[in-house]
Amino acid sequence: MEEVVRSLGAVRLRTLGTSMVPAMLPGDLVSVRRAGLDEISAGEVVLFLQNGRLFVHRVVGRNVVSAAGNTEEPCLITRGDRVRHDDPPVSSKELLGRVVSIERNNRHIELASHGSNSLFARLLRASDRATYLYLRLGACGRTLLSWGAKCRG
Repeated sequence: MEEVVRSLGAVRLRTLGTSMVPAMLPGDLVSVRRAGLDEISAGEVVLFLQNGRLFVHRVVGRNVVSAAGNTEEPCLITRGDRVRHDDPPVSSKELLGRVVSIERNNRHIELASHGSNSLFARLLRASDRATYLYLRLGACGRTLLSWGAKCRG
């Protein structure tokens, strides 16, 4: 995946985890375009690779970290919308690109420029059980819609 983004400049992939709920749901299709560290602003959602794993998380800030040879390197501070703690700093080598669109059930989903701080978002952040129920209700709704379409068709 890393080579695809770096060489082609764009990739589409399915999300798997729940760290970005409710902005992104497991199974959403995200489109990512290559971007440099200096092109990314707080509030944007980025794709990065750390410890052999891909992450799609929101940028909450910037920082400078010490690098080899007593130099300082700029980095991004990221966090999943449903997570209470920041990820380890994201270096320019780890950054793969910015999320430019989200698709869910063949519909374009608007990507908010900041994480929601609504009561609902705070509830999902505070409770794994509430997140589980939210995702199950959404799955049941999709199943009913699919079943209804088959009955009409």
